[in-house]
Amino acid sequence: MTLPIIRALISLSLDKSSRFQKPFSCYSVSVVFFSSSTATQTSKPSLYLADHFIKTHNFSPELALKAASSLVYLSDPGKCDNIISFLKESGFSKFHIEEAVKRRPTLLSSLETTIKPKFKIFRDLGFSNGDIADILSSDPWILNRSGDDRIAPSISVLKSVVGSNAGVVKLLKTSTWFLKTDLQKTMMPNIEFLRSCGISSSQILRCVFSFPRFFLHKPESIKQFAKRADEMGFDRKSNMFLVALRMLSSMSEENWELKLKLFRRLGFSEDDIMFTFKKTPQVFSVSERKIKEVTEFLLSRKNIDISFIINHPKVLICSLEHRLKPRLLVFEILESKNMLSRKVNLATLFMMSEKQFREKYVRPYLKELEKASVAIVGS
Repeated sequence: MTLPIIRALISLSLDKSSRFQKPFSCYSVSVVFFSSSTATQTSKPSLYLADHFIKTHNFSPELALKAASSLVYLSDPGKCDNIISFLKESGFSKFHIEEAVKRRPTLLSSLETTIKPKFKIFRDLGFSNGDIADILSSDPWILNRSGDDRIAPSISVLKSVVGSNAGVVKLLKTSTWFLKTDLQKTMMPNIEFLRSCGISSSQILRCVFSFPRFFLHKPESIKQFAKRADEMGFDRKSNMFLVALRMLSSMSEENWELKLKLFRRLGFSEDDIMFTFKKTPQVFSVSERKIKEVTEFLLSRKNIDISFIINHPKVLICSLEHRLKPRLLVFEILESKNMLSRKVNLATLFMMSEKQFREKYVRPYLKELEKASVAIVGS
């Protein structure tokens, strides 16, 4: 107990002493960092610019130094001030500006030739200032892309796929890679191929939002994944076909073989493995450690054998500590006391929502479960 008490006392002492000190940002960065290794490697002009960022724009010392060290060629901080003012006037919050500068400090060096033209493209395409701030702060390197040759055409393609600017913004917040590649050579041929396989537009659209990078594979690669899925016996009209393609695209041949070896070691036959993958391809995205721990735990319980896992592979995706163990414990307690009026389907028990589980198996038996928990702790 001594160590936590000491830490608490130190924390309190620091809190009290800090009340009588000036805010950190009030100090010149050259004073704060003068004796540090950072200062010895930073030129005087950089320190001057960093001081300017702190005093004028309230940047943190770390961000100020990072930006200044990337802008050593600038002799006039007024350029940076003009850019920051433009960003503020264009709807960027302090958070947006700091995130953009953190990711690309050289953003603060070119207003007329880099920033304004790209803002104009987004505005002409119907995006609000807030939309532009969200997109560019998440990946300011977009500003390096050619406006007419890359950004505008890519956004037009995305809008034709997702149907609205709001959808484009949502998509670009998670993956700005769409603005860094020629979508007419990747995304659109891939979508056309998937449609030719019988996959519905609604399923494709859901996949675009959930797994955007999948659509940036080379079309030849997507066709190769489809060929492998065909060989495994997937029906192209099945909802699992696209899921299988995505899983195959996310795994190298080496990782695929490692998963196969793991399942074999756990007692799965070749047919069992293929049946499991065809039923729930997502299982192959689960870590080897988790697959092993869940399988070994379930097989250690009475009345559960490997056929249960093969027929209900989604259990391998469930959390072992937060779902499988506590629910199985509740079930075993209630079963041992003959309190269950009908046979319980364990797959249903594991898959139902947390609310449903509490309402059906916890609330009606609170007293009995409390007594059992006391007995377990005391044993």
